[in-house]
Amino acid sequence: MKIVGLSGSIVGSKTRTAMNDVAMEIADKYPEVDFRLIDLADFNIQFSDGRNYLDYDGDTAYVTKELMDADAIIIGTPIFQASIPATLKNIFDLLPEKAFQDKVVSIVVTAGSSKHFLIPEQQLKPILSYMKAQVVQSYVFIEEKDFYRREIINDDVSFRIERLVEDTVVLTETYSNIRKAKEEEYGF
Repeated sequence: MKIVGLSGSIVGSKTRTAMNDVAMEIADKYPEVDFRLIDLADFNIQFSDGRNYLDYDGDTAYVTKELMDADAIIIGTPIFQASIPATLKNIFDLLPEKAFQDKVVSIVVTAGSSKHFLIPEQQLKPILSYMKAQVVQSYVFIEEKDFYRREIINDDVSFRIERLVEDTVVLTETYSNIRKAKEEEYGF
């Protein structure tokens, strides 16, 4: 099973901190999982211009191919001005309409206040559904007060990350088994 973690911003540290915790949780509990963390701050991604994702090169090609090859994706995003960052939206624009078909996608959100709690519901989940993702319904929402010196200090947040990782792995295995059983029904 291949899971890609996507830290969807090029600024700030909180989303990357949360995604590092996701990576540690997967490494500790699911060492058999091939996990790769992509932090958009480490890449030079081109703006989408309508081309097929396979027609891009460099960092853009690498990131889009990794996402397309994944069985599951854990998206980490901050909330800026009551919206997802443009860098994350650009990634969605680079990919085909059905890019997340047969993929489980889960969400980790960092925000400055609790007022942004519904942004994933109103903006991110509709995009993921449109792209045919099997979205893990519960997401992890982390506020400014849950961080101290680039570490998550709220035990409840750590527990929710643990649960999100478990749900992502279990759902990915379940959907894979269902698809495999359905394919075996054809008998050829």
